[in-house]
Amino acid sequence: MGRKSTIHKLDPSVRSHIEQLLRDDRLTLDEMLENIRAKYPQTDAPSRSSLYRYRAGFEEMTQSLREIETASRVLVDELGDGIGDKAGALLAQAVTTLATRAAFNAHERDDISIKEVGELSRAARAAMQARTMSLKERQEIEKVTRDKLLREQESNLQKEAKAQGLDENAVQFWREKILGIK
Repeated sequence: MGRKSTIHKLDPSVRSHIEQLLRDDRLTLDEMLENIRAKYPQTDAPSRSSLYRYRAGFEEMTQSLREIETASRVLVDELGDGIGDKAGALLAQAVTTLATRAAFNAHERDDISIKEVGELSRAARAAMQARTMSLKERQEIEKVTRDKLLREQESNLQKEAKAQGLDENAVQFWREKILGIK
């Protein structure tokens, strides 16, 4: 469908410089072109229109990243720094969203390379691993919490049994039937 942008065809150092100028967001398009021509006189500077189109796509991507960052900050502010598995779930969702978006963007192009397909598959695998890791972390947290609760209950049962003068059969009854400790 679409062809590779003029900006993408530039030397990586020139493209990196353009992206830095876009991140700084201090110059107009004309000033950016002057800056590029001054810094890289041996390179054909992109046209104003190609720089404008690249800036639009770049701003869309950075806006998306800002939204994810803002959502993360709000979540941390709301739930505190030790949010545990909710942070893992948010990270897994962010990775999944980004991988899905990249796959859809690649699907719209006719000239996707084998290298890009490999990168997309690695991104998808990373998203699945992030989700699996989040589930395993939640299960581990639940297990640790349950073990801690059982130790506290056993300790309280021993104290009360001693205070009430219960025999071992009564303590075992309470342990198994009421507390569920085997």
